[in-house]
Amino acid sequence: MNITEIKSELTGDSYYKIKHQSGLDVYVYPKEGYKSSYAIFGTKYGSINTCFSVDEKEKITVPDGIAHYLEHKLFESEEGDAFVRYAETGANANAYTSFEKTCYLFSCTDKLEQSLEILLDFVQSPYFTAQTVAKEQGIIGQEIKMYDDDPNWRVMFNMLEGMYKNHPVRIDIAGTVESIAQITAEKLYEVYNVFYNLNNMALCVSGNVTVEQVLKIADKMLKPCEKHEITNYFEDEPYEINTPFVEQTFPVSMPLFNLGFKEKADKALDSETLAHTDILLSMLASNTSSLYRSLMDSNLINSSFSYELFEGPGYCSVIFGGESRAPKQAAEMIKQYITKVKSEGLDKDEFEIAKKAVYGDAVSSLNSVSSIANSIIDYHFSGNELFSYIDAVSNACFEDIEKQLSEMLDVCNCTLSVVRESETEG
Repeated sequence: MNITEIKSELTGDSYYKIKHQSGLDVYVYPKEGYKSSYAIFGTKYGSINTCFSVDEKEKITVPDGIAHYLEHKLFESEEGDAFVRYAETGANANAYTSFEKTCYLFSCTDKLEQSLEILLDFVQSPYFTAQTVAKEQGIIGQEIKMYDDDPNWRVMFNMLEGMYKNHPVRIDIAGTVESIAQITAEKLYEVYNVFYNLNNMALCVSGNVTVEQVLKIADKMLKPCEKHEITNYFEDEPYEINTPFVEQTFPVSMPLFNLGFKEKADKALDSETLAHTDILLSMLASNTSSLYRSLMDSNLINSSFSYELFEGPGYCSVIFGGESRAPKQAAEMIKQYITKVKSEGLDKDEFEIAKKAVYGDAVSSLNSVSSIANSIIDYHFSGNELFSYIDAVSNACFEDIEKQLSEMLDVCNCTLSVVRESETEG
């Protein structure tokens, strides 16, 4: 077993990475003086992984939504529901499926070892039958319809469908009622056995915890796995967007918009690129930026306005969005501002403000045990590291951000998605 201490000279914090003999990567981030603990156990398997092969054998294609379906089913076992077991330890448990990963988590103030044992047990103990799978179809079918009735969900996926022609990121994480009808117990076991291999997973525990505590439970609960080579396949995705404008009418009190700039996604983003992009977006659109003030002064946005870098395997985009009485005007002002700064250049004072803000957010997140563990898992699956990102923010210079701006935010390659009531804006 290999244990490595990872230190940050900037923050004074440190955590441990353990390559467990089972094949699992384990991270432990002790926080002295903290009462609570947080654990997250994840696999590099999300909604986009619907076509894959193992050890270069034949390609396997599975229904859309099966990763999310599997997440739901894993909480059940012959012994009962995992949530009932957590109730006995007092832990607050949850799980989620994203485009590229599935994670199971809990937070607690005591009985950490018992709760961690439950987590490692039920995630490694699949139990699917034809009857239980059929029962779940109705439950997830209702969840899909619920999301179809959520304007915030629709404005995002309409935008993704407008940006991406082939990549499965354009498909709802939960799939469709039709696609989940194709899911069987056999298919669930098939994807489970491929992607829930410990060599494809990671565990992080942060807060009131020691390495010895985690290893004690890991040694007891983890079953050694033979490592396999998993290859995921995606159709070729052009750089160009699918369509520049998507609109849907909905009973909303205020129109919603997402403006997505499609970026090149030919390689995974490293810590430096992530840091430089975050500083750039803070310069462009945070609540201290010139653009934000102009949009506010024009009554085109409200406090719901947000921005994000949205990226993963084979997809990358920058998204601005929120509520707006005139979404088209707001989108046009954003594009005009980006065109202006690309032509005239960025402001050095705004760079200093944004750099300090991004650095402050990154360091302050180390006060949250959930933020710590979630970030470590995210960086693990993307091939990055938490402290390397903080170092990259600290070391960023003005020229780095100028270069980043020159390589992204093509105003001719973006999609505007709008959800609004009929006749709200001409």
